[in-house]
Amino acid sequence: MPDQIPDLAELRGDCAQCFGLCCVALPFTAGADFAIDKPAGKPCSNLREDHRCGIHAGLREKGFAGCTVYDCFGAGQKVSRLTFGGQDWRTGSGERARLMFEVFPVVRQLHELLRYLTEALGMEAARPVHAGLSEALERTELLTRGTPEELAGLDVAAHRQEVNVLLLRAGELARAGATGGAAQTGKGGKAGKNGKGGKRGAKDRRGADLIGARLRGADLRGASLRGAYLIAADLTGADLREADMIGADLRDADLTDADLTGAFFLTQPQVNAARGNAGTRLPETVTRPGHWAADD
Repeated sequence: MPDQIPDLAELRGDCAQCFGLCCVALPFTAGADFAIDKPAGKPCSNLREDHRCGIHAGLREKGFAGCTVYDCFGAGQKVSRLTFGGQDWRTGSGERARLMFEVFPVVRQLHELLRYLTEALGMEAARPVHAGLSEALERTELLTRGTPEELAGLDVAAHRQEVNVLLLRAGELARAGATGGAAQTGKGGKAGKNGKGGKRGAKDRRGADLIGARLRGADLRGASLRGAYLIAADLTGADLREADMIGADLRDADLTDADLTGAFFLTQPQVNAARGNAGTRLPETVTRPGHWAADD
């Protein structure tokens, strides 16, 4: 085991310690989530000189709901304070600023992996792969501490693929423990459409196209929803206990009165993108979004 496993609370953005990197480095397009177009590397028109958002208290009302969904998993403060030693992109050279904007998305991906690995190491059912998870966590943390040039040249996709093998196995073990073994992949009846036309276990919905699906009250306990498209799906009152939620797209999904107790690999951005109410039960790894109450 690592000498110190990161606290999940530490793997969240701390805007006070960041130079507003997500407001500059990332692009967005005018639509339902953003009121304007902005190319990568250009500061958002709402970003103030002190790196704070000028409309933070009214982002959703002013058409910037996408900003309220996003989280950098703590990458912003690490790139700002550690990778670039507190050097502001406004005062450094243009080349240095471009490098900072290039590095930020890479570190965000690494921090997202740290988030998953930290959670997996807390799963008792995943103990058979704890050694591998621990090694992957140490290696990933080491990568986040690389120089700007090392991070810019990192093949982060290849690293994600290696780590995903361990996360997939951890998820299978956790799901099997939740359903008495029935959650093993490749067993059971037909699954929903998975994007490849294949048949899988009844609760294996990896990569499934469930956009707008009517899943009200559905029994999805111990299901694998890895990478599933649940955009605008009706999950009212659904049982999602101990489900694997890694990469599931929950934008505008209705989680009213749904039970996600013990659901794992569920991140704050996923929850923020969904709709819910006071009756929605969430795992301890995430917090109830403030805008849910406003949207009820």
